[in-house]
Amino acid sequence: MKKSNLINSEISYLVATLGHTDEITICDAGLPIPDHVQRIDLALTHGVPGFLDTVRVILSESQIEGVIIAEEFANVSPVHHDALITELTKESELTGKQITIDYVTHEAFKARTEQSRAVVRTGECTPYANVIFQAGVVF
Repeated sequence: MKKSNLINSEISYLVATLGHTDEITICDAGLPIPDHVQRIDLALTHGVPGFLDTVRVILSESQIEGVIIAEEFANVSPVHHDALITELTKESELTGKQITIDYVTHEAFKARTEQSRAVVRTGECTPYANVIFQAGVVF
């Protein structure tokens, strides 16, 4: 059995095969997922698993250099937004690598998911609790 935090086989494979600047989306239960993009559906019920728990686990296994967030997230769900920013700050300090944060409209965010290698759907029901991770390199 795998020893590290991430034991979901689909996400583990996804992270292992990411190349520099590849993108993955982690989303709430309501974000529309383009038909041609791989869907990794973790949602069990409202709130399970949560957005931030999923973010933490994926961060523990992958190097990211940038994120894309909908502008509306900060205004509509500031507690979750601030918690995400805290996680990203911790990750940046832990790795010694800067993580750029870009904000776009929610409509532009949804369009950008078309470029994702996969969308990981959580059970989160907090509005706009979505993020796109851009893969970095460990060297």
